[in-house]
Amino acid sequence: MKNVLITGASGGIGSEIARNFAALGYRTLLVYNKNEKEINKLSAELSQISEVAIFKCDLSVDELVKNMIAEIISKFKHIDVLINAAGVALFKQIQDTKIEDYNYIFNNNVKTAINTIKYVTPHMVSQKSGKIINISSMWGKVGASMESLYSASKGALNSLTLSLAKELGPSNITVNAICPGLIDTKMNKNLTKSTIKNIVSSTPIARIGKPSDIANLTEFLATDKANFITGQIITVDGGFSL
Repeated sequence: MKNVLITGASGGIGSEIARNFAALGYRTLLVYNKNEKEINKLSAELSQISEVAIFKCDLSVDELVKNMIAEIISKFKHIDVLINAAGVALFKQIQDTKIEDYNYIFNNNVKTAINTIKYVTPHMVSQKSGKIINISSMWGKVGASMESLYSASKGALNSLTLSLAKELGPSNITVNAICPGLIDTKMNKNLTKSTIKNIVSSTPIARIGKPSDIANLTEFLATDKANFITGQIITVDGGFSL
């Protein structure tokens, strides 16, 4: 049985990704930090069709991630796919941001991915195979007004993806990033109806995205059909950023 490790699994995109992989017969290793209610609900759902394991971890803390990966390898022997879907947002003008905001955004959007990759990579290198998929954002490519720190963090995640694709390619490990546009998740519930309407009117596909739009591409990148695809920053936004 193949194992997929999904961070941010209690979120809207992470949970949908988990559903796809469970349906494919993967053992889903779900990582969360605070939302215990949602992760337990998801685990109960997925356990009906596949094997599930839950791990609570603050992924910004190096030692905690190290211990979690060691536990996973001890129990399940290998990690075939790593999906970094953990992330947070911040809507604030740059002059109003504080160092605490910077730490919050970069700890959750960049450091979490670096830490998981750091400790998963040696095992993937040893088995000479692996898929790493980072969930980024279209704002990491084009920038968003009032979201400078968020945009910068996702830009950093994109650069990390490109660098690691070169570094890990010789070990038969692919590294790609998916940049969602506006997706219908709780993270975006603070947006007003007029803001959503404006975004939809500027989107060629004329709707906002669904978590399944991201999950389906994630699933493809994890298959053998994508073995020659690496170092790609793929935007899934209905054409909004064109």
